[in-house]
Amino acid sequence: MENPEKPAHATPFEWIGGEEKVHALVERFYDLMDLEPRYKELRAAHGTELERARQNLFWFLCGWLGGPQHYTDRFGHPRLRMRHMPFKIGVLERDQWLACMDEAMGDVGVPQELRERLNQSFFQTADWMRNTPM
Repeated sequence: MENPEKPAHATPFEWIGGEEKVHALVERFYDLMDLEPRYKELRAAHGTELERARQNLFWFLCGWLGGPQHYTDRFGHPRLRMRHMPFKIGVLERDQWLACMDEAMGDVGVPQELRERLNQSFFQTADWMRNTPM
C-alpha cells in the first residue's frame, strides 16, 4: 500500500528521470539554440563553442533540481547573476532562453506538471538575470 502523504518523487531531479534525462534536456536545449533561427540572439550570446556551456548547464541543473551537486563541488556557489553579467541579457534573450528550454523539455518528454513548475522557476531566475532593460 502506498503512503498518500509521501510524494511520488522526492525531488524534481528524480521526477525528471535523473542524470540521463537532465543530460538529454541540456543536449536538446543547446541543439535547438544552435539550429533554430528563432533563438539567434540567444545563440549569439554564447560565442562560437557550446561544449563548456553544455557541461556547465548539465552540472548546474543536476544540483538545482535536487540531484548531485556537480557544479558546486567543482566551482562553489553558482553566483549566476555575476557570472552572466558580461553578456547582454534583456527581455529578448530571457524570452528566447525560456522558449528554447520549454521546447527542449517538450521534446525530451518532461512530464507536463513538472514542465509547468520548472517553467515558473526558470522564469523567475531568467528574469532576475536580466541586465539590460530590453
